[in-house]
Amino acid sequence: MSAAASPSDEILDIVDENDEVIGQAPRGEAYARGLRHRCVFIQARDAQGRIFVHRRTPTKLVFPSLYDMFVGGVVGAGESYDAAALREAEEELGVRGLPLPVPLFKFLYEAPATGPGQIWGTWWSAVYEVRCELPVDPQAEEVAWHAFLPEEELEARLAEWEWVPDGLAAYERLRDHRASAG
Repeated sequence: MSAAASPSDEILDIVDENDEVIGQAPRGEAYARGLRHRCVFIQARDAQGRIFVHRRTPTKLVFPSLYDMFVGGVVGAGESYDAAALREAEEELGVRGLPLPVPLFKFLYEAPATGPGQIWGTWWSAVYEVRCELPVDPQAEEVAWHAFLPEEELEARLAEWEWVPDGLAAYERLRDHRASAG
């Protein structure tokens, strides 16, 4: 995407219920029409195992000013989930040279239309994890606040802070995934 292009102009693959590509559309149109697309969610942990948590800026296209325990975003047209996971993690953490994020699972998220700054529809959501031992420098236009929190503190904040709904759904599935695997 060129520096002059708006995030809403980014071209996304539009997919069916089986995650097969059936077309393409600009991100803004996909959001406005509730077209099914692809997203990645990457849980980043530091060397001590703490989870990167951030608050989105009020200028974000969707879910402005909400907290998230994942970095990530949409998968561009023709881009693989794995490539998008690495790109998004490095962009949002403000680092270069991360190890490849490890894919964990994928699920179809269903979002209701709820109000301004919210999007509706469904999107395939691929969940990853990555260890980030590099100093982070998140993009100021995307991240208003950030910290690496111990999982116990993150759990305590779930009821206190307003979270990005799809990130919260991914986190709940990730907890279930880890509980069933361990």
